[in-house]
Amino acid sequence: MGLFESEIDVQRGLSLASRVHRKYRPVFDRLPDRERAALAFYFLPHRSAKDILEVTRPRVIKWYCPFADQRTFPSGHRYCINVYTGCEHGCEYCYAAGYVASRAGCKNTFRADLAKDLDALDAYDVPSAPAHISNSTDPLQPLEQEHRHTLYALETLAQRRHRFTTIIVLTKNPSALTDERYVRALHRLSELLPNHPRAEWFEENSYPPLRVECSLAFCDEKSRKVLDPGAPSVESRMRAIRFLRKEHIPVLVRIDPLFPRDPLPGGKKMSDFDLPDVQPTADLGRLIRFCQEVGAGHVVYSVAKITRPRQGGLPTVMEKMKRLYEYLAPERSLVFRGGSWRLPKMVADEVVVKPFLELCRQHAVHAKTCKSNLISTP
Repeated sequence: MGLFESEIDVQRGLSLASRVHRKYRPVFDRLPDRERAALAFYFLPHRSAKDILEVTRPRVIKWYCPFADQRTFPSGHRYCINVYTGCEHGCEYCYAAGYVASRAGCKNTFRADLAKDLDALDAYDVPSAPAHISNSTDPLQPLEQEHRHTLYALETLAQRRHRFTTIIVLTKNPSALTDERYVRALHRLSELLPNHPRAEWFEENSYPPLRVECSLAFCDEKSRKVLDPGAPSVESRMRAIRFLRKEHIPVLVRIDPLFPRDPLPGGKKMSDFDLPDVQPTADLGRLIRFCQEVGAGHVVYSVAKITRPRQGGLPTVMEKMKRLYEYLAPERSLVFRGGSWRLPKMVADEVVVKPFLELCRQHAVHAKTCKSNLISTP
């Protein structure tokens, strides 16, 4: 039953919910009173004297994307669990570099904080929602070999499976998941017991309640080393994806981000901007055929952003990419939003996305944008 044993408790939760920042209000307002109160008690600071409240209370099982206005990014109530801070992969285009520390680190109290948040979810009887592991750090980066916090998280979430709908593991190192301990945890997370609040829906819709999303933007090692210098090799990722599929674990491949490729408009080439053609059409075709071969549910994509790092200047390769973007954008009018420069949508669609989607169509592979993939995950 949790803490809501009287109408007074619900009313207190609703009073708290009435103070939530307007960018979260669409999520709160669509819920029944009791669930709205539960959400307020879990996510909002109880003793704050502020008139407007942000979702700041949880320790590690946090609100997904606290920066987004739910009116324009209708992801709904969902969680992100960032197991570590920063990332050792050092990808040159990393969007998280704009708001997280550049140095990777371990959260020393992660396990205790995870337990406290899970206890709070039970205490307030918060309705189940998707959990993303992780959106601002790779949960299987080299730190995991020493600390095993992600393994602990997977095993612990399996014990409270009723609190979560789809569990998504996002990584560039799926090889770590081939260890039998991770495989066991993934299989446990793939099973919803009959008493799970959404078990019937998942069964009726044949929707997998667990998904591994593996980023694989490049087919060639030279290209990977230019932009994913510290990440695992292309071959190791492909080998691990094949293994996971043989284990009947659902996998999505994220051909993400997408970059401009030769030939460029106006007769230019990538080399004219001192850049290699990191995603030639032939390589994209090989990646899409690989997705078809392994039976990936669909592919996920987005156009690369040029993110202004929180610390230091742009990496050299991204400085060059920014000059290329300025060339492609009419009158050098890049869109600057959320700490990143972006191609205007019309240019991005025509130059970058359209040829990619045509390849997907040719190989009968369904593609979703990063945002669409996120908000359609139940």
